[in-house]
Amino acid sequence: MLPRRVPASVTARPAATVPVIVTALVTATLALAGCKIQTSGSDLSSGASGAASGTAATAVPSGPSTAGALIIEPNAGFSPVYDLIGKARTSIDLTMYELSDHTAESDLGAAAKRGVDVRVVLDHKEKSTNDDAYDYLREHDVKVVWSSPEYEYTHQKTLVVDGSEAVIMTANLTSQYYATSRDFLVTDTSRPDVAAITAVFDADYAHHSVTPGDGQDLVWSPTDSQDQLLGLINGAHHSLRIYSEEMGDATIEKALIAAAKRGVDVQVCGENTDGEYDSDFKELTEGGVHVSYYSDENGFYIHGKVVEADYGSSGAKVFVGSENFSSASLNENRELGLIVSDHTVMSAIASDFSTDFAQGQKVSS
Repeated sequence: MLPRRVPASVTARPAATVPVIVTALVTATLALAGCKIQTSGSDLSSGASGAASGTAATAVPSGPSTAGALIIEPNAGFSPVYDLIGKARTSIDLTMYELSDHTAESDLGAAAKRGVDVRVVLDHKEKSTNDDAYDYLREHDVKVVWSSPEYEYTHQKTLVVDGSEAVIMTANLTSQYYATSRDFLVTDTSRPDVAAITAVFDADYAHHSVTPGDGQDLVWSPTDSQDQLLGLINGAHHSLRIYSEEMGDATIEKALIAAAKRGVDVQVCGENTDGEYDSDFKELTEGGVHVSYYSDENGFYIHGKVVEADYGSSGAKVFVGSENFSSASLNENRELGLIVSDHTVMSAIASDFSTDFAQGQKVSS
């Protein structure tokens, strides 16, 4: 169901792989649809310090590594995440589907040692991947729990520091894949957003039921993600640019075809390892959707989940989050994303999308 996973044989807390392109992160604070989102001010060149020796870099399509509030992987590296953990003073809340990153785990343990209240929720079905991190964190005074069985998977990837700053990611903290995965991270300092994320974390950590609040920009599964994504797709007038690792949700796919039929230029860039989504891509293409995909699980990999609608127009918006276009992701998992409308962010996504789409395998109708 969730194709790319860290094999159980991977050793505990492997060192982070050096990104193919490392550039300085642009420091900026932007108003995104009424939501303040800012980047970390880190020098990303420090990300090489956790590099695993002897790991060959994999060539990936190039593009801007950062743009205002947006952090694009694999170009930028994960130093902004490490730095945010390192600067925490009072609290850290981490929800993570897969955690296998020596640097992140060590930083979480160091934060707990200096008196920060560190709490972590790891997906209960991914114990083969998460067991080593779980044991390490417990040994270093981190409060770590397995996710609630109420959800098929807890696929959310979110870090909240000091109750004031949240990083919402499409990426897992699994260093094995840093060098090859197309992923996106945004930092959200909107008070309503951070408060809503924290309230859900408190409930999920305690295995209590909760109806998430959307704050200013949030998109939750299983609560409202399908409705919000359908609203974004159905409201598009000119174009849709979509990254999705997974397909399979019939409602979303029908909406994409309907958009193409009403004249929207719909492009999907995805994954298709072992031809898993051949039938989905064939149906989309026959319905007028343009599809490009990658299929080497060990090479460049589309892991990001993005819906960019009407880029270049005054009403343009973009979704970035953990939700895939699968029924389980939208209706059964715990997932989190957000919808924003900043030109700088959308321009960077559009640039990388153009390159990734052009270099992928095209599907013929």
